[in-house]
Parts: sequence; C-alpha cells; structure tokens
Amino acid sequence: MNYQKSYLIHLRFIGFRFHGWQKQPKLKTVHFVLDKTLKFVLGDIRFKTIGVGRTDAKVSSSNYPAQLFIDEQIDIPSFIDSFNQNSPSDIELLKVQEIIDASFNIIQHEKVKEYHYYFSNEGKNHPFCAPLMTGYSNLDIDQMKRAAKLFEGTHYLGSYCTKPTKETKLVRTIDSCEILENTTLKADFFPNKSYFLKVRGKGFLRYQIRLMMGALIEVGKGNIDLHDIEESLKETEERKVLHNIAPGSGLQLFSVEFKDLDNYIL
Repeated sequence: MNYQKSYLIHLRFIGFRFHGWQKQPKLKTVHFVLDKTLKFVLGDIRFKTIGVGRTDAKVSSSNYPAQLFIDEQIDIPSFIDSFNQNSPSDIELLKVQEIIDASFNIIQHEKVKEYHYYFSNEGKNHPFCAPLMTGYSNLDIDQMKRAAKLFEGTHYLGSYCTKPTKETKLVRTIDSCEILENTTLKADFFPNKSYFLKVRGKGFLRYQIRLMMGALIEVGKGNIDLHDIEESLKETEERKVLHNIAPGSGLQLFSVEFKDLDNYIL
C-alpha cells in the first residue's frame, strides 16, 4: 500500500501503564494509543505507523522514533500542537521530520540504540519513583562498574536472551556498557544518589538489557563475581539461562541514532 508522504516522528513516553510498544489484543500499548490519537487528529486521512522496535511492558523512552506514512502533506507545527493537546499525559510528540528519500526504512536502516537502566542503592524508593527507577540496597557499585565493562565488545549473548529461535543471532556487539551516577533524570522525590546502566549498540535481543542488569545486581550483591560474567559470555553447547530479570520500569530507550539521517530528511 503506497502513501504520498512519509515522516519521522519522535515520541517521549512513560511506559508504566503500557504493555510495551507493539499492539496486542485487549491490552493498552504505546502503538495503540499513538494510532488512536492520530486517528482523532487526522480524521479521514489515510495513514500508517511503524515503530523503531519493540519495548517491554513498563519500559519508557526519552526519544522513540516512528515512521508515519500518510496521504497528505502535514503542517508540522500545528500537527505537533494538535497531537499533544489530544494525547494522554504520559505521551508527548517531540519532533517531526519529513522524509524525502523513499528508500528510508525505520526498521532496516542502520542505527545505534542507547538504553539506560536507572536504579538506586538506598533501599526502598519513594513510591513516585516506581515508573522510572528500581530501588536496591547494599550493592557494591564499584564491582558492578567493573562487571559492566566486561559486556563491551562482541560476545555470545545466549544467556541474555529469552525464547530465541533457530534464526536468532546470539553473537552481538555492544559498543559501550558502563554504570554512571545519574545526573540527568532528576526529581525532588528521587534518592540523594542514584545510578544508571548505559548501554549502546546496533541490535539487542529480547530482555537483553534487563537480563544484563539482573546479572549486574547479582554481582553487586556478591552472589556472583566477574569470572561468572566472563563465563556467561562464552558460547557453550548448553545455553545458560539467567533468571534474574530486572523490572521493566527502570529501563528507558534513551536515544536512537540513524546513520546519515540528514541525507534522508528535509
């Protein structure tokens, strides 16, 4: 089905009340609410949207790109205003860019994704933190920082994926992985000090970041050590399954960087 125009739209949302991005029967998802809002804003104009990828339930995003196919030219400033006036309070349209090269495909185009996982080390957080941050206590942060760096590079990540198929490529490259003090996400009800796991790469497996974070928490608790992390990244005949999956609400898709994007947009 062909459309006259295509736009790259950038959303910001808190995922706490959503069952991820992808539409699912009888469940509220970000994609469902996006299309519902667009239907109200655009009326009878034919359109279609495709997201940059799936997110888990309760996962948020500071900048989630989606591709909007539509049969009419839109006035970008008024479109953004109309969308934000009619969308739920936990979804905001940040930016719209007109795509001028029809070969651009948001799924297949080369890109780098950056994920953040926010957590504290001061025990139970204020309840208002629940959509954004997970609370822990008595973690060895320095040891966790050392363990995080072990994920950098090209590794077998079969231990950090759930329900892979025969076609799933379990050898992936992580460009960078580190634990930093949180100085960007702030609120007066946040703990005095908090941290985040920052991971960058071109492609991620199902639950990969949350399983990595779960393993790092086990390192912080002293239940496993650096050697265990190193061993988990080696390909063996039997895939080791890790069971500690960090809660989705601490995870945030922070940014998506498309290669040579300026060549494809107006």
